[in-house]
Amino acid sequence: MIISDTSIKNRISVVVLSVIILVIGTYCYIALPRESAPDITIPNVFVSTTYKGVSASDIETSITIEIEKKLKGLENLKKIKSVSSEGSSQINIEFIPGTDIDDALQKVKDKIDEAKGELPSDLEDDPSVFEVNFSEMPIVVFSLSGDCGITYLKEIADDLEDDIEAIPGILEAEVSVKSASKLTRTSLPTTAFRLRHFRAW
Repeated sequence: MIISDTSIKNRISVVVLSVIILVIGTYCYIALPRESAPDITIPNVFVSTTYKGVSASDIETSITIEIEKKLKGLENLKKIKSVSSEGSSQINIEFIPGTDIDDALQKVKDKIDEAKGELPSDLEDDPSVFEVNFSEMPIVVFSLSGDCGITYLKEIADDLEDDIEAIPGILEAEVSVKSASKLTRTSLPTTAFRLRHFRAW
């Protein structure tokens, strides 16, 4: 074989070339940025509308279809999916990859403003428009509960929040309060706290 014969005759050159490739490969592996939870931008915008006490068919004709008519003229639009259920209209607008999500979000809001005149006048709230950002989703969620009273639980949660945020790699720890709707066996209310962890890479 020509290749094998040439390699045998030039053993030193082959060894040197192999070492160079190994060194460059090792350097690239170490220097290459890596994220276990990368910041993912999905070019999707959601429109949610609540219309209490209205059937799914009426929701579709009076809200979903009217909004979709306005959205179909959007630039870089890939597809629109919608779900009309009793009292609720959910519309997912997907844009082609590479679309500026902030620009798309603003254009959807503008289209919703145009559609408001066609929507039922007795809507309690305007349609809400939002995007999905996976970087803001919590990596770890846990609860703290007990029958020692909300004030004491809040103090514990705040201390935990400070301790967790001091850990290297943690971007943010957030405490949210949720009071229980029923009483415990000791007839004392239970309050749950949730800590959300975000990693910074």
